[in-house]
Amino acid sequence: MTDFWLHVIDWFFVVLHLFLTLFNVLGWMWKKTRKLNLLTLLLTGASWGILGIFYGFGYCPLTDWHWQVLNRLGIYDLPPSYLEYLAERLTGFEFETTLVNHLTLIFFLISLLASIAVNFIDFSMKRKGPSKKK
Repeated sequence: MTDFWLHVIDWFFVVLHLFLTLFNVLGWMWKKTRKLNLLTLLLTGASWGILGIFYGFGYCPLTDWHWQVLNRLGIYDLPPSYLEYLAERLTGFEFETTLVNHLTLIFFLISLLASIAVNFIDFSMKRKGPSKKK
C-alpha cells in the first residue's frame, strides 16, 4: 500500500474516531439519536472493559487499527490514550496522560448516565401513551 493511501486511511481514522467520540458525548441530546447513542456507549464500554481483559483496559479496535496504519507510516512514539493522541494532533499541545484518562472516564460516565436516563424517560413516555387533556 502506498504512503498516499496510508495517509488517507490515517485521516479516515482521525475523522471517524473524532465523530464517534463527539457522538458518544453528545448523541443523547437528540431524541432521534438516543438509542444509537446508548448502543455506541455500551459498545465502547464493552470494548474498554471486556476486550480490555485480553488487550488491556481501555482497548479500542479503532485505535489498534489506526496505530497499525501509523506504524506503517513510521510513527511509533504514540501515547497510551487515543484521545490524548487526538487532542495533541489536533491542537499541537501536549497533554498529561492521567488528566486525559480521567476526563475521558468522567465524560464517558456522564454521557452513559445521561443516555440511560433520557432513553428510560422516552421509553416510559411511550408506554404511558399520549396524555389526554380535558
